[in-house]
Amino acid sequence: MKSFASLFLWRIIILIMPMVSLGQASEYVYDTWKAEFYNDGRIYDKPPQCVDIPDDLKLCHGVGYNQMLLPNVLEHETMAEVKQQAGSWVPLVHKNCHPGTQVFLCSLFAPVCLERPIYPCRWLCENVRDGCTPIMEAFGFPWPEMLTCEKFPQDDVCISAPNATEASKPTGYSPVCPPCDNEMKTDVILEHMCASEFAIKTKIKEVKRENTDRKVILQKRKKILKPGTLKKKDLKKLTLYLKNGADCPCTQLENLGNTYLIMGRKVDKQYILTGIHKWDKSSKELKKTMKKLKSHKCPAFENVFK
Repeated sequence: MKSFASLFLWRIIILIMPMVSLGQASEYVYDTWKAEFYNDGRIYDKPPQCVDIPDDLKLCHGVGYNQMLLPNVLEHETMAEVKQQAGSWVPLVHKNCHPGTQVFLCSLFAPVCLERPIYPCRWLCENVRDGCTPIMEAFGFPWPEMLTCEKFPQDDVCISAPNATEASKPTGYSPVCPPCDNEMKTDVILEHMCASEFAIKTKIKEVKRENTDRKVILQKRKKILKPGTLKKKDLKKLTLYLKNGADCPCTQLENLGNTYLIMGRKVDKQYILTGIHKWDKSSKELKKTMKKLKSHKCPAFENVFK
């Protein structure tokens, strides 16, 4: 059986071989590039070129090809900018909200090296959007304007995914509330910590149902691990909301005797619960996370989800 990589690459090559050819080396520069085909003729400081996808570009590492075009189709001109912006989307890919999520995002952040940029298919964008929007909204993020699906081709040559079709259904509904299903692994916790504005260690006093949400009332004693924009006056009466979480399971909210690592963001006038982990003193992963947190650098989420 062919690997994901070969399936993905051969699908692209078969579709567009009459029009374009693949770059062969990381130092390859497109000397004959036609500007009108690339980002509406925008002039860049450096000519478009193929570069290796670095190991620390987690969003697209292992996506199915080894080299990407820079500048990319989102107009990021440096690898540092790509890494910063792309890192914001890694937690979403881990949520498995649609089988084509990684291919869709990487076709924009790390497009395959061809003689002209090939955009993702509109139907792929729509399917990923419909599947992932419920997850994003649970964390207080809307689908961003920069990914408006109407921007992408409907009938032209475009990039799809081998395990996603026009008929594939969104898988954005999770039986477990999204902020409650995080794995107790250092990298995963740090990713969700970065996606949150603040993080605290505390116990839960009470949980109430409020319309389609769950209202989480915390005990007075709290330890701030990541302050974000929280002020002391906010901390005293801090109440969080599990958005659209009235009916989905969250085992952490069923046992109020435990201490928890709680993460959140402020959206409008509400504080949204974005992650919750049991504070287990014997957990090596939790200890490792707290140690790494001191020096860990987060991507700029506020620049991405607009």
